[in-house]
Amino acid sequence: MPSLADLIHPVSPDRFQNEIEGRVPLHIPAEGPVADARRALLDWDTFNGLLNQSSIWTHSTLKLVHSGQPLDPEAYCSEVQSMSGPVFRPSPARVQVMAAMGATIVANDVGALTPALRDICSTLRHAWAASVAANIYCSFKGVQGFGPHYDTHDVFAVQTEGEKVWRLYRNREPDPVDYPGEGEEARRYLASACGPLMQEVRMRPGDVLYLPRGWYHDALAADGPSLHVTLSVTPLYGRILFRLLESAAMQDPAFRAWLPPAGKDEGKPLADQLADLGQRLARLTASPAFAREIAMTQERLMGRGADYRLPERPALTAYAPTGLLPPAVRGPAAVAMEWALSQPRFALEDMIAQFDFVPEADMRAAVDAAVKAGALKPVQ
Repeated sequence: MPSLADLIHPVSPDRFQNEIEGRVPLHIPAEGPVADARRALLDWDTFNGLLNQSSIWTHSTLKLVHSGQPLDPEAYCSEVQSMSGPVFRPSPARVQVMAAMGATIVANDVGALTPALRDICSTLRHAWAASVAANIYCSFKGVQGFGPHYDTHDVFAVQTEGEKVWRLYRNREPDPVDYPGEGEEARRYLASACGPLMQEVRMRPGDVLYLPRGWYHDALAADGPSLHVTLSVTPLYGRILFRLLESAAMQDPAFRAWLPPAGKDEGKPLADQLADLGQRLARLTASPAFAREIAMTQERLMGRGADYRLPERPALTAYAPTGLLPPAVRGPAAVAMEWALSQPRFALEDMIAQFDFVPEADMRAAVDAAVKAGALKPVQ
């Protein structure tokens, strides 16, 4: 499933962006060959194969939920001996006993565990310049895993095995970035805040359900065991400005100056200084340099990623600075070159691996230009 168009077919990406995204839920029934690709995202054999890799799971990544409440890890985890000593891991036998009692199995952070999951996560990551996570939900007829709730990210739920009924409620939290917490008090709040039932959606293998963040919902396996993958999409939002602005603003001496007492001259000196700082912040956020900083932060969210190719090992290309000034470098590659010129010697491949939020082609071009200018020289 290499493209967003495949995931939401027959809805076009343009229509999705202009009419659906961030506005309303969308149920996309299975249709044609693309639906087969959606179903192939995860089947029972693949899921069991992942669970059988018991050493990769912890009580944080493999959770059990029953009737809206998470089960205590003591109910399904056991201490086992490993080469590094005793560890607390989910017990396959105990997990299956809990499943027989109706518990929902939630496998978190599985986006890198199969090629199909890696591909769809990469697709969504680059479509939204976002962090993308994949979770698997295995549930059983008639027992509800989670009560009414909302998510702090957009959701694409892909039904791959069995059927599940999703209930969508009328209310929506406005662009939430935090959750009310856990426990009975939080569950009562969510149950009262969700509002009346708006729609029931019966998800079948190959169906996709899109939910904007903040939309209240819950789900229940319909007639038997159900397996679905939830893809959560979390782009940057305005809060990131406060973190990035702090380091950028401190380069300006005006932000390092003392603030006058609030009571001096009826507060006028303080008001004037705050107004000046506000204008400086406005100019800073409107600058191309700050836009590049945001772009680099988005690239950090997405990452470049790389697959292992062992026993092959990359050939390393080493350079050393000569002390001469290189040509000016613009954009994110300037950060990588600043690092390179501060090293007594470095490997280009290490630079590319470290700065995975900078386009590789830009770094190679900057290094080539520095070599031609005599600022870098190849070394053995």
